Amino acid sequence: MWHRLGQYILQYRIPLLLTLLVLTGFMGYQASRVQLSYDFARAIPTNNPKYKAYQDFRKKFGEDGNLLVIGIQTDKLFTEKIFNAYADLQRRLRKLPGVDDVVAVPSAVNLVKIPETEKLKADTIFADRTLTQAEIDSGSQTFLSLPFYKQLLYNPETKAWLMGVRINKDIMASRERLSIVQQIGGIADAFGTANNLTVYKSGLPHIRTELSLRITREMRFFIVASLVLSALILLLFFRSFTAMWLSLAVVLIGVIWSFATIQLFGYKISVLNALIPPLIVVIGIPNCIYFLNKYHTAYGETGDKKKSLVMMVDRMGVVTLFCNLAAAIGFAVFAITQSQILKEFGIVAGINIMLLFFISLIFIPAVLSFLPPPKTRHTKYLDNPQLNRWLDRLERWSLNHRPLIYGITLVLVAVSVAGTFKLKTLGFIVDDLPKEDKLYTDLRFFEKNFEGVMPLEILVDTKKKRGVLNLDNLNKIDSLSQYLNSIPGVARPLSITEGLKFARQAFFEGDSNSYSMPSSYDLPALAQYLNFKGDGSGTKNSFARLVTTFMDSNRQQARISVSMADVGSKRLPEILDSVGIRVNELFAPDKYDVQLTGTSVTFLEGSKYIINGLKDSIFWAFVLIALCMLYLFRSARILLCSLIPNIIPLLITAGLMGWAGIPLKPSTVLVFSVALGIAIDVTIRFLVNYKQELPRNNYDMKQTVIETIHGTGISIIYTSLVLIAGFIIFCFSGFDGTKALGWLTSLTLVTATFTNLVLLPAILISFVKMKK
Repeated sequence: MWHRLGQYILQYRIPLLLTLLVLTGFMGYQASRVQLSYDFARAIPTNNPKYKAYQDFRKKFGEDGNLLVIGIQTDKLFTEKIFNAYADLQRRLRKLPGVDDVVAVPSAVNLVKIPETEKLKADTIFADRTLTQAEIDSGSQTFLSLPFYKQLLYNPETKAWLMGVRINKDIMASRERLSIVQQIGGIADAFGTANNLTVYKSGLPHIRTELSLRITREMRFFIVASLVLSALILLLFFRSFTAMWLSLAVVLIGVIWSFATIQLFGYKISVLNALIPPLIVVIGIPNCIYFLNKYHTAYGETGDKKKSLVMMVDRMGVVTLFCNLAAAIGFAVFAITQSQILKEFGIVAGINIMLLFFISLIFIPAVLSFLPPPKTRHTKYLDNPQLNRWLDRLERWSLNHRPLIYGITLVLVAVSVAGTFKLKTLGFIVDDLPKEDKLYTDLRFFEKNFEGVMPLEILVDTKKKRGVLNLDNLNKIDSLSQYLNSIPGVARPLSITEGLKFARQAFFEGDSNSYSMPSSYDLPALAQYLNFKGDGSGTKNSFARLVTTFMDSNRQQARISVSMADVGSKRLPEILDSVGIRVNELFAPDKYDVQLTGTSVTFLEGSKYIINGLKDSIFWAFVLIALCMLYLFRSARILLCSLIPNIIPLLITAGLMGWAGIPLKPSTVLVFSVALGIAIDVTIRFLVNYKQELPRNNYDMKQTVIETIHGTGISIIYTSLVLIAGFIIFCFSGFDGTKALGWLTSLTLVTATFTNLVLLPAILISFVKMKK
């Protein structure tokens, strides 16, 4: 079959190349339309109850993750120069298109009782103009007497000040947010420079936008770096520009098709599938090396270019098919998980690795048929004395030191298994950022001074219209708010009760000691003051709208909005569980419906889905790859032999992670099924060659193993070096998770190369008996 296929490709090479060219042109057009994803993490299935609850919350109360915060730390805010500059910063930010509101000290309001109109008036504390020092001093005295703003807009102990910029939710879901967030950052940084102040920026809009920009930059860098590195290695191996450009053309076509696949499936470039194009380069180059290696070997045997090309397809077609199939399975198993972001990664990667096989199968022999035969210098690598000496050493080890090989292997496995028991699962929302990164240090500034910026929302449904305004329910909401405020890492909550406390303070002539929940005697008298009146200049937006957003229109549901630190996937469930216990104590489940939602909850749920999905994917990768191996070799013993050299590297990597304290998280669990799918390629190539050579050596197993080591060893070492070097590129990432993917996968591939060239031959000689 493969012999005839080789002849067919050569016979119809021109139509096949033209078809490939037209398809690549179409794919190039689709690739040009691909867009960047602006969703933070689509890890939860859309039918998940917590996902549905979060979407319902967003429809009712708006986006919880559209607040960008700007922080400064100074004890001179209320000096004339800095305060007026700070107020001007707020005014400039408000004028930006896409900014809905800006909350900060200069726009703070005070509630003033107007007995004549029986209403509370929201008065601005600081006039919206350049102020004198005396006006600033007067306003600051009023502002600092209002407990409502304490720990929300300022921290009195650390002299830290916060400005909140609320970005339009439609802008947040579009590419325009890149521009608006960068403009906000630029204006804020200019303020800091002019006043010799360090400006800290955080919040989900800033974090998401910065991550999106970094993903784009890194994706371009990885593609270029992987192409350049591959080109250098190919040139070093083959000493031929023709072989180099041929191989680069194959992977470039593959890269174009991978971008097009993302677009055709309606996906967008995320932090995960941005890795696919450089992975296509890394995985595609070994295909080219194996095809070229077999072509050069066949030409050395026959001296006929056409026969050599047919032999190349005949000998390497089935091997490369199953190698790509195994690699595709290693990625495609992610498609069976319930995490949307993993599904997309698995589908696109799996499809394109298989497409890469067909591109290589058609393009390489067709193009080589138009080129002159290889010269002696192009095939000199086949007789590399240094590599052959290494292969001789491997041969001697496999034949003469099998007990020692087994002993070392058992010790490594035992130590690795012990290390796996030390593995822990831990993840953070900004987990993959280096600790010295400004994005990370700015987040820690807000965690230190304001307990964090990650949104947690609690929705209390009283199941009765106007049930929120019942004093007993209000006291329960306030009691829950106070409990939340007592938890380390959780900021002071905002709810309708804080507005009532502020209103009560205004009712009692602004006395800060009156900032407390109204009693049953206060509430009837206070009710008439709860229709807020603006001053004609839009000040109603600053307080009245703020308070009313914490109830629905029927006053049946109340919202408690909390910001919290990025406490991680281990502590976050503990916090949520403790809050759940307190909720059940305050709100009887048969009378109330209380839900915990927001970005923090969806992150935790998404992390669980990703980790569990990745664990399942490893299992299915083993099963499906084992079935492929069983079909290919039709032998249970060979199947067992093929899996052992690939399980051990994964065990060693897992053990090293355990001993080194590297936690299991999405980026590190990804390593195992990816490395398995790639490392099994070496096993397939070795065993297929072993099976082909066995009859030619009259089933002399030792001689067959020797010839297989020498026949496949050079190409295995070359391709392993390409793969290892390709993954090492990821170590230059700005994301710790991508770095981990790079060095852990490289480590696994290094170990797999040794186990396949040392342990596998020893096992074949010791335990496998082939029938004639």
